[in-house]
Amino acid sequence: MILFWVSVILSTSLLLPSNTEPETQKVKQRTLRQKDLDIIERYNGMCMQGQMGPPGREGNPGVNGIPGTPGIPGRDGAKGEKGECMRESLEEPWTPNFKQCAWSALNYGIDLGKIAECTFTKMRSQSALRVVFSGSLRLKCKTACCQRWYFTFNGAECAGPLPIEAIIYLDQGSAEFNSTINIHRTSTVEGLCEGISAGLIDVAVWVGTCSDYPRGDASTGWNSVSRIIIEELPK
Repeated sequence: MILFWVSVILSTSLLLPSNTEPETQKVKQRTLRQKDLDIIERYNGMCMQGQMGPPGREGNPGVNGIPGTPGIPGRDGAKGEKGECMRESLEEPWTPNFKQCAWSALNYGIDLGKIAECTFTKMRSQSALRVVFSGSLRLKCKTACCQRWYFTFNGAECAGPLPIEAIIYLDQGSAEFNSTINIHRTSTVEGLCEGISAGLIDVAVWVGTCSDYPRGDASTGWNSVSRIIIEELPK
């Protein structure tokens, strides 16, 4: 490209008129030559592009920028399905707790009072006690009479929910207490009692009268085995 412009300039010089031209023509020629020289100098200052150099090293990490402003709160999601209610028990596995007291032949003929007792250690306050008395019972009297056999816990009848009892009522009795109508039958008094605190419990069987009826001649545990069974149960 530079050679092209040099040749142009030389051609122009050859075509210029001789010294016989007027002075104004010489001034124009000098101006044209100056422009040509400027063009040549400009292009002489241009360099050809060389090969690309190797990549530079990575610079040091920049400092943290200014924290951005909080974004717009998101919308509430769709309501999920109702989950199942799960109950986790933290109590220890239930351990059986029971006791039995037995007598070969009580032969107890009282009409009012305690017949037999059996102590028991209750492990939990929230549990229930199942009690059973099994033995022969008898009642006789001249006229209508009624007797009641019942349980007590530390001297008090069950209140959770109601007393544990059994009765015998006799309407047509014998003319005398020692008559031949004298039937002994093995019977059971049984029930559950709640609301008893943990600890040592005195479980007892008593005999007494029925309300609004006279007392008869009672007998308990005649000529046979009698027993009290106590068992602690979870609620």
